[in-house]
Amino acid sequence: MKIAIVSDAWFPQINGVVKTLEHTINHLRADGHEVLVIEPGLFRSMACPGYREIRLALWPYRRLAKLIDGFRPDAVHVATEGPLGLAARRYAMKCGLDFTTAYHTKFPEYLQARTGIAARYFYPLMRWFHRPSQAVMVSTDTVIAELRAYGFGNLVKWSRGVDMTLFDGTLRSGRCRDADENPVFLYVGRIAVEKNIEAFLSLPLPGEKWLAGDGPALAGLSEKYPDAVFFGARSHAELAEIYRQADVFVFPSRTDTFGLVLLEALASGLPVAAFPVAGPLDVLHGCEASAMRHDLLEACLAALDLDPKRAIEHARRYSWQATTRQFLNNLHPNRPDSDKRGMLPGTTAA
Repeated sequence: MKIAIVSDAWFPQINGVVKTLEHTINHLRADGHEVLVIEPGLFRSMACPGYREIRLALWPYRRLAKLIDGFRPDAVHVATEGPLGLAARRYAMKCGLDFTTAYHTKFPEYLQARTGIAARYFYPLMRWFHRPSQAVMVSTDTVIAELRAYGFGNLVKWSRGVDMTLFDGTLRSGRCRDADENPVFLYVGRIAVEKNIEAFLSLPLPGEKWLAGDGPALAGLSEKYPDAVFFGARSHAELAEIYRQADVFVFPSRTDTFGLVLLEALASGLPVAAFPVAGPLDVLHGCEASAMRHDLLEACLAALDLDPKRAIEHARRYSWQATTRQFLNNLHPNRPDSDKRGMLPGTTAA
């Protein structure tokens, strides 16, 4: 099947959206599908205000239409709600094409964190964007329930996976927590206000605080918290090694729809401390190596006593192969004879 995927998020960005699309596309191509990625690098663009690493395509409609016309896809998937997503939505509606969308990011909550305006005032815009979609792919049951309460329809599950070969907890260097060695508490992700990182940095924890990632708040937070170790942006291989050297993974975000880093940490043998909110509630459900508390300090300290082997066992429930089959099942081809090779009837992902 020929699949056009339109995304405002793409390399050189490194985030959950890009990682999800990268793994899904790689598995689609391995199964014999032809995938066209329409991303900002194909257009004139500008830096997103406040996020210089994010590029926004400028006046993309005509070129996007030519790309889709030339490719003649069987299915169109719109991954993001940015300029390219809006152009693809407009094109599909104009041409009478079925298309699917994905709800990767809680933009209303992000905007609330930056503007102070309540998230509920931004949800009508998101609902408008996704309304014509034949299927809105959402990563967790909790977020599906939240969106349904805001009046969204056509909601379907599209979970996530983890590379157990790269993030291999069996290779842990195994920092020994004893009286002579302090534990390492680790955060991995974008360094930005909506990630609630100060809820972690301000905790009176023993040992060290490590943070890996880039973002608009990096300079300010590294100056405000000089005792914390900020690694900046790192490659996948470097991140895998950082995970293996830590003791507890701390996930302070209250606005993520899933949190791929949760799976990477668990696969690396790291117990997780998090708030009991959407994302962790689903990913960590039934996980014996997680501590979810409304008091993040209490969660971090409790996670120190959890078994890393249980973390690895839980991560094995998630695979990119199953996630990709789920994605295929969710697509709405515009030709009835389109071949969904790789699909398994009734396939689900965790």
